[in-house]
Amino acid sequence: MTDPVEMERKAQEVATSLAIPRPMRRGVVGERLMKCGKPDCACHRDPAARHGPYYSLTRGVGGTTRSKYLTAEQAAAARRQVAAGQEFRAQVDAFWEVCERWADAELEQAQVASTEVDTKKKASKRPSTRKSSARSKR
Repeated sequence: MTDPVEMERKAQEVATSLAIPRPMRRGVVGERLMKCGKPDCACHRDPAARHGPYYSLTRGVGGTTRSKYLTAEQAAAARRQVAAGQEFRAQVDAFWEVCERWADAELEQAQVASTEVDTKKKASKRPSTRKSSARSKR
């Protein structure tokens, strides 16, 4: 059996790490090489001559996909922010796990207490009798 007090302490530790503010975001930073619209450009003939790289930040918002072009410097910062967001999400999952184990420990403790009461209290072996008839006297 796991101790609920120990689970509460672990939950507090994880919650403390969650409370540290830091720049983070959801999404993915992508890098693309693209063809331009000029038909005579070398990018149409040779895949190695494509233009770019172009960086974009993409994420889903309310069922739609939103993308934003970034500079190379912004892309590096956005990658760090996305990594921080993924780490935060992992910490939230860890917090849920600890809280669920804590809840399980409470249930186990309540079941053990209930079992102890049942063993101490002996139920009557004979059924109770009715004091009045089942039918109304009216």
